[in-house]
Amino acid sequence: MGILHLEDVSYSYKSRYQTVQAVKGVSWIFEQGKIYAIVGKSGSGKTTLLSLLAGLDLPSQGKVVYLGKSTNKFDRNKYRRQEVAVIYQAYNLFPLLTALENVMYPLELQGMQAKEAKHQAAQAIKSVGLGEKAFKRFPSMLSGGEQQRIAIARALVSDPKVILADEPTGNLDTENGANIVGILKDLAHTKDCCVIIVTHDFSVARQADEVLRMKDGEITQETL
Repeated sequence: MGILHLEDVSYSYKSRYQTVQAVKGVSWIFEQGKIYAIVGKSGSGKTTLLSLLAGLDLPSQGKVVYLGKSTNKFDRNKYRRQEVAVIYQAYNLFPLLTALENVMYPLELQGMQAKEAKHQAAQAIKSVGLGEKAFKRFPSMLSGGEQQRIAIARALVSDPKVILADEPTGNLDTENGANIVGILKDLAHTKDCCVIIVTHDFSVARQADEVLRMKDGEITQETL
């Protein structure tokens, strides 16, 4: 089922010397229950496209449509808190909050009581394979793989329908990277999420249901 649609989407920005068209007339339908990989060279438009899907930016032309409604009609902060979660290569955890507090944070933003937020955060952390020992640890006390699991748990805790991951294995060794991809695949195939990964790693891309290649701001389907 199509959940997120790109309808003739273009995006351009002005640098000091020129106008750069980062995305050019892209149309695509992303479905629930599938994992997608977007590959391409640096500067091809991958991260810009992810930002548009996340509602961090709006297209210069065309529309990003989520469940039949254009993102330019949304409260985009609420859209990212409740519908679409973004996972970054650099984890983006709050260094002065424990792992449990990091995962509780989006729930508390939504006004959830602390006791319930703590319970749901604990369940989310356990769902990505970490135990209670991790709850009270600060990010600096966790390995890279553990930090990325906490970042995924924080993304999951609001029960998003779409998960966008920007190079989620980029800072991890092969084993931890494979574990993270396994978690994301499980979210797509058993939790009916739409998972979209931007990656340079073809071993990650090969595990996706669909691989899309970006080149010069345009997108095509790829067979690996």
